[in-house]
Amino acid sequence: MTDAARARARLDAWRANGDDRANPVSFHLIDGLEKRTSAYDGEARRMLDERLAQLLDAYERDIELAASKRVVEKSARGPLAMLVEDIAKASSVHEATHAELLEYFRAVWSKVSAEKQLRDSFAQVPKNAGPLNSSSLVHRSLSLMREVSPEYLQQFLAYIDALSWMEELSGPVVTAAKDAPRAAAAKKGGRVRK
Repeated sequence: MTDAARARARLDAWRANGDDRANPVSFHLIDGLEKRTSAYDGEARRMLDERLAQLLDAYERDIELAASKRVVEKSARGPLAMLVEDIAKASSVHEATHAELLEYFRAVWSKVSAEKQLRDSFAQVPKNAGPLNSSSLVHRSLSLMREVSPEYLQQFLAYIDALSWMEELSGPVVTAAKDAPRAAAAKKGGRVRK
């Protein structure tokens, strides 16, 4: 195999492996030089072949350096960052599978959340609660909902969470509006007594 053929084989192998992205500017310079060397003969060709060999060796070091940087970056990141990267890679290759996984994890999270909320509602029921105790009624309703339709319970609790979240966002405004009629009634009552 000639020097030119070996150089072309290395360049093609690097391109096939994606190593042409280790240093794109250098890679294109080497690729262009390799293509132009075939037009020369004699001493000029020998000098170009030497320069091409030097550039190829230097580029191989660039590839090794880029690979070691990737290893260091990967080990320096935490497990969550690596998981996110793996998920991102999987999503670019298998978007349908990614959507299915996302839906699966969403369903699992919803079920776990519903079970936790059910346990929390049971924990709020007093030990000696009567049949009309509001905490007891809520817990019995949620338990019955879970027995009849667990999917509906999950949707119901998600809806309640959303309402609770919205109430927290506008909490001070709603509280002030609720307290305003009471304050006005107290003021009126105070004036009448005087």
